[in-house]
Amino acid sequence: MQQRNIPLAVVLSIVTCGIYYIYWFICVTNEMNQLSNQSGAPSGGLSFVLTVVTCNIYGLYWAFKMGEKVDQAKQQRNIPSSNNGILYLVLHLVGLSFVTLALIQNEINSMVNPAA
Repeated sequence: MQQRNIPLAVVLSIVTCGIYYIYWFICVTNEMNQLSNQSGAPSGGLSFVLTVVTCNIYGLYWAFKMGEKVDQAKQQRNIPSSNNGILYLVLHLVGLSFVTLALIQNEINSMVNPAA
């Protein structure tokens, strides 16, 4: 797992016209699958393709499920969790997918290096 600098990831996503965002989306999905021990969950690449093919309908489902995965990963590490699936879903629904991805990345960063 890799900790990512969230402001840098957002800037790179903007500067590369969304190409880095695709990479970031795929990596965050794969890393959260690992952290939550969900080996049978759709990969980041498949999730991205399904989001594009379904005109973001799958993206809404993805956002909600990522909240559940964050909670599951936190519970496995005895970290208090709160159901962020609804928050991620609403942010994604109103077009703030950058914020959703940044919040998920923040959770990954805190689980990968809890002392930071």
